[in-house]
Amino acid sequence: MHVEWHVEDAVVASVAAHAARAVPGVARLEPGMAGLVRGWGRSRWQQVKGLTPAPADGVGVRRAGDDVEVWVGIATRAGAQAAAVARAVQREVRARLVRDTGVEPGRVSVTVLDVVR
Repeated sequence: MHVEWHVEDAVVASVAAHAARAVPGVARLEPGMAGLVRGWGRSRWQQVKGLTPAPADGVGVRRAGDDVEVWVGIATRAGAQAAAVARAVQREVRARLVRDTGVEPGRVSVTVLDVVR
């Protein structure tokens, strides 16, 4: 018996977003301009299918075969070292995706787009 499974990109993005928000020093997720367009498209697609859009603004997912790439845009809190927060987000997103979905991303990229005072 052969069993095949697939975790949708919207689920991967939602789990990654939840993981990133939980990291100390992250004020919020930041979609950036490209992320706004992707998020709008994903949200419309989910609404057309009758699904409640998963909260994943600020997270993008790209697949190439079995390889999964995740990128996250964040705003850090003033006083938190941005590079350390970004590394913590990378670790947490990777760990949570493996634990909650079984998806092991080949790359997790984090961009600090703002600092909130």
